[in-house]
Amino acid sequence: MTAHDVVFVLLAVAGGLSALMVVTARNMVHAVLFLAATFGVMAGMFLVFHADFVALVQVLIYVGAVAVLLMFGLMLTRAPIGRETLDSQSRGLGLAVSMALFGVLAALIVQAYGDVRVALAGPDVAAIGGSIFSQWVLPFELLSLLLTAALVGAIVLSRREAGETGQEDLAELGEARPTIMGGPEGVAEARRARQLRAPGDERETAGAGR
Repeated sequence: MTAHDVVFVLLAVAGGLSALMVVTARNMVHAVLFLAATFGVMAGMFLVFHADFVALVQVLIYVGAVAVLLMFGLMLTRAPIGRETLDSQSRGLGLAVSMALFGVLAALIVQAYGDVRVALAGPDVAAIGGSIFSQWVLPFELLSLLLTAALVGAIVLSRREAGETGQEDLAELGEARPTIMGGPEGVAEARRARQLRAPGDERETAGAGR
């Protein structure tokens, strides 16, 4: 076993663990961070295969764009990012089905391509660019339209209607007044008032605001 094989095995184990944490983490921010780590490990695997251009594209697009887009989506849509209390009772069944599907696909791939040896040529970025903008130009443009639709959807979900003010902003403004006027004592008083506030009072306040 060569040094490249050892590095590849280590990266494969790290990628598998990070991918497992993506689907098991209950905190959305942690899941996105583990996803970015998985993308980074995949870039390292491409480097082991001497595919420098693909590794660079992996880092620029997936780590630098997709993961950041997911983080901004969580922040702009105000999605719950804390630890979820809901849990699925079908994890065992899902794991069994996934392992069975992985075994079937692995067996089919090994049976069909197990003895195939491909002679690798040197990397040619010019050939890749020419292929993208000639033979694969239609799928490339369709992908750009898909990304544009995703960006428009994120903007629509995150923006507010004209004249609309969220109840959370009103609560923050109401709690900021004693903070500004009373200094540290006002901060402590606002915190105590927030802790002592009853759920019924919040509902009445929300109803009065409407």
